[in-house]
Amino acid sequence: MTSNWLLEPCRTPDASIEAGARARQASLTKPPGSLGALEVAAVRLAALQRSSRPAVDPAWISIFAGDHGVAEEGVSAFPQAVTGEMLRNFANGGAAISVLAHELGATLEVVNLGTVNDPGEITGVRRAIIAASTANFCLQPAMTTAQLQAALDAGAHSVAAAQAGGARIFIGGEMGIANTTAASALGCALLGLPPGVLSGAGTGLDAGGVAHKARVIAQALATHAGATTVLEQLRCLGGFEIAALTGVYVAAAQGGLPVLVDGFIATVAALAAVRINPGCRDWLLFSHCSHEHGHARVLAALDAEPLLDLGLRLGEGSGAAIAFPLLRLACALHNGMATFEQAGVSEA
Repeated sequence: MTSNWLLEPCRTPDASIEAGARARQASLTKPPGSLGALEVAAVRLAALQRSSRPAVDPAWISIFAGDHGVAEEGVSAFPQAVTGEMLRNFANGGAAISVLAHELGATLEVVNLGTVNDPGEITGVRRAIIAASTANFCLQPAMTTAQLQAALDAGAHSVAAAQAGGARIFIGGEMGIANTTAASALGCALLGLPPGVLSGAGTGLDAGGVAHKARVIAQALATHAGATTVLEQLRCLGGFEIAALTGVYVAAAQGGLPVLVDGFIATVAALAAVRINPGCRDWLLFSHCSHEHGHARVLAALDAEPLLDLGLRLGEGSGAAIAFPLLRLACALHNGMATFEQAGVSEA
């Protein structure tokens, strides 16, 4: 594939089905609008799925893992070895997203895009190795053009697998020590913001650690000030897993598959995707507002209204998985409630 696929048109929601879904919501045995965001979600899913009976089962979850060269700047509370170690934990069912996927009956795909301590072949982990790590973006671009393309294509590959598996919704997650630094740097470049606005605690940094992270990001932004297109900003400041998620969001919209976006890192990838191909915005639903500093700012840039605010900041797609049952219930209410006429109940 070449990056040209990113610019192919996205599918459009069905306006007539959307109108019908809205009319059905108005006829159900409840005061109009009384189910709030659940009504909005059901109507949106009906329009996206071109179905009067929207559904989100089965769900597909892909977790993309990759290491970051900027970790050598000491921007994480955890050692870089954790990225590779977590791949085995995902596959063995011990990670939060593994437990959540099991409870939801969702397919869980784990994709290794490249880790410093490569764990080798693991049952349940797809190897799509690009390199052991991105480069330290304080010194040079994080990725080559070919590496960026491979990461974007990896995301599209997972969308194709999800659609082949009959998925009705896609959840993308990430794992990579130092990836909140990469996401913050990319978000600052996309939004024209200073590092302090988006830099947060990540894996648990104290105030001094957050200040150091902001200085590292400032150095990276200065180094790559000449990167003026979104793809160049993603190449210079992103990570393999962030680029893969960017590819997911565009490919899913092109293929007509709704996406439930996770937390801060995933939302920065979504912002990049929308800047590259604005048509994909319609296909993005947002799960939660992360406790990670700066997430609310990125959500606002996308005019996104997340379903939850639980103080989460784990990543891995966990926030989206936790919000998923709300979409399941929204569809059940939309499809299963009686209308005033069916129930013989007087309308207002």
